[in-house]
Amino acid sequence: METSTPPETKFTVVKRSRRVVCLVLDVSGSMSGVRMLRQQQAASLFLRTIIEDQSLVGIVTFSHTAQSLRPLTLIDGEAARETLVNSLPSTASGGTDICAGLAKGFEVLRKDNGDTTGDEIIFLTDGESEVNCLEEVVQSSAVVQTVALGPSPAAVLKTMSEISGGKYFVASESLDSNELVDVFASLTASDGDITLQTIQLESSGKKTNGNGWFVNVVSVDKTVGNDTTFFVIYENNPPNIMVKSPTGTFYDGSKFKHDTTAKTLSLEIPGTAETGDWEYSLHNTMTSPQSLSMTVTSRAARADVAPITVKAHMSQQSSDGSKPMAVFAEVNQKGVPVTLADVWATIVSSNGDKEELRLLDNGAGPDIKRNDGIYSRYFTNLKDGKHNLKVRVKGQGDKARVNRGQSRAMYLPGYVIDGELKLNPPKPTFSGNDPQVDVGNFSRTAIGESFIICLPPGVSPPKFPPSKITDLTAKIEEDLVILNWTAPGEDLDQGTATAYEIRMSEDFEPLRTNFSDAQLINSSGLPPQEAGSMESFSFILDNITMNSRTVLFFAVKAEDKQYLKSDVSNIVQVSKIEPLAESEGMNVLTIVLCVTGIIVTISILAGIIIYFKKKRFSYSFKTTACSTTNE
Repeated sequence: METSTPPETKFTVVKRSRRVVCLVLDVSGSMSGVRMLRQQQAASLFLRTIIEDQSLVGIVTFSHTAQSLRPLTLIDGEAARETLVNSLPSTASGGTDICAGLAKGFEVLRKDNGDTTGDEIIFLTDGESEVNCLEEVVQSSAVVQTVALGPSPAAVLKTMSEISGGKYFVASESLDSNELVDVFASLTASDGDITLQTIQLESSGKKTNGNGWFVNVVSVDKTVGNDTTFFVIYENNPPNIMVKSPTGTFYDGSKFKHDTTAKTLSLEIPGTAETGDWEYSLHNTMTSPQSLSMTVTSRAARADVAPITVKAHMSQQSSDGSKPMAVFAEVNQKGVPVTLADVWATIVSSNGDKEELRLLDNGAGPDIKRNDGIYSRYFTNLKDGKHNLKVRVKGQGDKARVNRGQSRAMYLPGYVIDGELKLNPPKPTFSGNDPQVDVGNFSRTAIGESFIICLPPGVSPPKFPPSKITDLTAKIEEDLVILNWTAPGEDLDQGTATAYEIRMSEDFEPLRTNFSDAQLINSSGLPPQEAGSMESFSFILDNITMNSRTVLFFAVKAEDKQYLKSDVSNIVQVSKIEPLAESEGMNVLTIVLCVTGIIVTISILAGIIIYFKKKRFSYSFKTTACSTTNE
């Protein structure tokens, strides 16, 4: 039998030495006016504050043809950044050829090392294109981040980002939502040092009345503060601006850099920004309304302390309404959960509908584990169209905590190498009863990828039952059973359910397989509370005599107005522990004396046995020795 040696396995480790990015920007006729201005504003923020130092950046524009406006440029200072900003396009004309833009972008990316593997394209367009160049995207091995501007983006953009490992975004040109700026602010390096990346603290927009004010507060925490920038965009005329630091230092409009062409004003705080609440106010000096927006970004205050970060995403990137969608926001400091923060998600549809959801980290609904830094909520208001997700996180006072946990591994104070003692760092100590650290006031803003809902034609938006109760607990005091759980909603974890169905069994299996056949507990006096509230229900067991061998199981279902019921909750059990009765004539002292006496007796007997065994062995040894001598 012949055997063949398998070919040698070869591994190629690819590590990007620096970030290489090409902006591929649409300048076709449909981009003229406000869209071109929004593109210029968002791209200038990216070039000035978001792209990391030592990156290479090029700029390509396309309409029916494509051209390179700027070759790959090393980001090694403010001058390089401004050179790129000054190269951004400002006029639009012609048709739209997406593939021409991509081809030119790949050409620019190859200029550094002849290859596009691992390089990145940020591709922005507002139009359709009948030409398909997905195969070129696959062959390039580049990551393509696609940004669709306006209500009718090319369908191929989503596919393009998916097959290349990039992200897909849809943004409107509305300044109130600040969507396009948010997209560019989110495009940081995905695999780099987080302490070198830009963190978005604030993103707000508002249509201010004539002579009106836009006022807000942004918190700078101790994990950030370097390269802190306040970036203002105005619609018509520059507003009067005032920024106040936590210690009372004022920065007025004269301190801001004004780009009259892009209609932006920017202020970079020198050094490390003060920790605390920064107040900003924008005054619309016009007599007519205008839209204003404020974006605040910063970087880590220290190279050895990771900043608090937020990642937002949906459970699905597309839905036909057959199953619920959930919103998730991960708040952590280098993987360590940040708990008890205020987290709000804003979902905006392509037709302007907006929904605000407070995300919770309570272990209920879609949230799997309480206080793990992952906040979530179901999104039930499903409507056709494209949707954007934006998450705002606030930590106020001493409420939010970094839950560092405590390792269960045994602490070793040191180790020995070649006879020399090497000491380990001191074991971490925590004040209080738990290893949680107050993070103080902080602000974060993050966006998720855009997602699409496409309901079947003629089908009404789906109705969902209350979400499954997952945190049911039970205890018994005398003959009183106490149940606690987090209230679900009318639709999953939204609204208020109509009723609860509580059942009991002496066996686990009936509740799991035949819930409706188990014994019903009267809960008519328990009106459900709003979703997320803590429910508590207590009752006395009738016709059941509890003893130390009795075990009871409980489970709950919630019901809504359409008589839709949730799945069976987690099943809990209770048992009554009877106190041990003290035997007559017997007390603890007696037991101790008896045990002690037995131990002493056994010890004496063991000693006697050992004594005689040794004596016998000694006699045998002497006899043997004498016999040997006589011979």
